[in-house]
Amino acid sequence: MKKYTRHDTGIKLFGEKLREIRQSRELTQEQLAMASGLELSQISRIERGVINTSISQLFQIAEALGVHPKALFDFDWKEDT
Repeated sequence: MKKYTRHDTGIKLFGEKLREIRQSRELTQEQLAMASGLELSQISRIERGVINTSISQLFQIAEALGVHPKALFDFDWKEDT
């Protein structure tokens, strides 16, 4: 049986980028939550890198921010080796 894997570094970088974009749009977490249809606590946990969000939620967030989903992955990346 395959064990669930989690890439903590990638999840944290994604959350930091989300926060950066949200703040550049001058939106609060609450405003983003309402616009995306997600819970405020969900947005907070994603930004802090606490949870591994789904692809569907990623698209909801990107639409609410008015950005292409790939913008949420525009961060410096160094693969763990």
